Amino acid sequence: VNMAVKKKFPYRAAFVACGGNGGQEGSCAWGCTGCGACAAACKFGAIQLNEAGRAEVLEDQCTACGACVRACPKGLIHIHECANYIVVKCSNQEKGMPPRKHCQASCVGCGLCERICTAGAIQVRKNCAIIEEAICLSCGMCATRCPRGAIHDLRGILT
Repeated sequence: VNMAVKKKFPYRAAFVACGGNGGQEGSCAWGCTGCGACAAACKFGAIQLNEAGRAEVLEDQCTACGACVRACPKGLIHIHECANYIVVKCSNQEKGMPPRKHCQASCVGCGLCERICTAGAIQVRKNCAIIEEAICLSCGMCATRCPRGAIHDLRGILT
């Protein structure tokens, strides 16, 4: 079912906190397993499994209803303000080397993003960067400096 949704800016949409690139399927204990529960729960066809078998949101079709958030067994999907294009595409909670084996773009909790964020919008909790959207300036400094590529610009401009 494809329904056109008129949105006011800044609007909200679902976001999957897993980059899921480069690892073996199911190798990351914190990542998307590709179970499809989120896609099945979405009445708007706004979530699909990509070529890597990971959930991906089609932002233009998403109404931010939250059905996918409730359906995800790993809690990887969040609703975010689309005015903020900078996001952490990882939910890893392991520190150091182990996450590197699972995914090429896993957050390892190094804290570089936290130190360089001039707005103080990033904190590393449980070895993973978290962006506080309400104070993030969307400058992208964290995205350009992340040594692992775990922080993305959803517009594709900075990363």
